Amino acid sequence: MNKYEAIFILDIRKVDDEGKAFTSELTEMIKEWGGEMSEAASLGRSQFAYEIKKRKAGIYWNYVFTADADKVMAIKNKFRLDERVLRNMIIKFDRPEVVNTVRSQAEETAAEPAAAEAN
Repeated sequence: MNKYEAIFILDIRKVDDEGKAFTSELTEMIKEWGGEMSEAASLGRSQFAYEIKKRKAGIYWNYVFTADADKVMAIKNKFRLDERVLRNMIIKFDRPEVVNTVRSQAEETAAEPAAAEAN
């Protein structure tokens, strides 16, 4: 099983509860297929730069889950024709797990010359 990240843009007019019912439906679907939902976060409403299906704004949701590759294609196909979904994108999740240590090492390196100049 691989880890995936999905972004869904939901139609404001078709979703009554800001996408919470959609999220629970997607979570149940992934669980039924043997996957696991790691994270589901609402990114809020946002205006589009250009209209999508004659809509000027949408509700953005970000999901992180584990599933088999064939199940990811099934998710894409199921929601491709769903009226609630304006756009969706599912990609492999490949963010590094240890971002803070890299950042802290860079901050320490930047702080060393400043400390040397102060002495």
